[in-house]
Amino acid sequence: MPRYALKVEYHGAPFVGWQRQKEHASVQGVIETALARLEPGPHTIAAAGRTDAGVHATGQVAHCDMARDWTPFRLSEALNYHLKPHPVAIVACAAVSDDFHARFSARERRYLFRILTRRAPATHHNGLVWQVKHDLDTDAMQEAANRLVGKHDFTTFRSTICQADSPVKTLDRLTVSRVKTPHGTEVHFDVRARSFLHNQVRSFVGTLERVGGGTMTPQDVQIALDARDRAACGPVCPPHGLYLADVVYPDPPFAPQS
Repeated sequence: MPRYALKVEYHGAPFVGWQRQKEHASVQGVIETALARLEPGPHTIAAAGRTDAGVHATGQVAHCDMARDWTPFRLSEALNYHLKPHPVAIVACAAVSDDFHARFSARERRYLFRILTRRAPATHHNGLVWQVKHDLDTDAMQEAANRLVGKHDFTTFRSTICQADSPVKTLDRLTVSRVKTPHGTEVHFDVRARSFLHNQVRSFVGTLERVGGGTMTPQDVQIALDARDRAACGPVCPPHGLYLADVVYPDPPFAPQS
């Protein structure tokens, strides 16, 4: 059966997350329904990451197996037609080998988190950023973030319902930057690792926001990490500022976009 890689973009607000559920709308569910309109189902697709409810994606990757050969352009166009009116789009499609797996072949996941720092309510970006009404000290936040990079036991930043076998992960990158935009100043977090624990990125951001606001120090973050205690970190921040931005593979399946 021919296999295809799909690069997927979606707005997470209407969904319970990526993973299919019987009673609620999911990203996986609406894509599989669209595939069934092209070829009789059932269809089961796999994704690089199972994003939570409200989390967005600009670079999610999934793969599907089809009964007949499709040109990638025709498959993506047909899927996008049947995905309407859901806020989900196939932005790239490629034929891949049978041993390609969207999850297991991935070497790195890259997440972006956006905080908007302004007092006026967000309008155009409502639901796409986490808004805080005070300025943030990004230098202190970066100093704290540096304590988290590398291989650590991340029990402190792990959800109590996380199903990972081990809390030990290697964080490749966590950079904090201030970005001037037409609608106000944003603080962006670029977070990269091969894999993540449940709620790990949102726990990082919730804790670093406390540092930026002055209620925690970089040393407090080190103490929290070393404590291996969920109660030691800051709050888990809202999901709507988080984006699965990119997935890296040894052999990139998609041609560069023009």
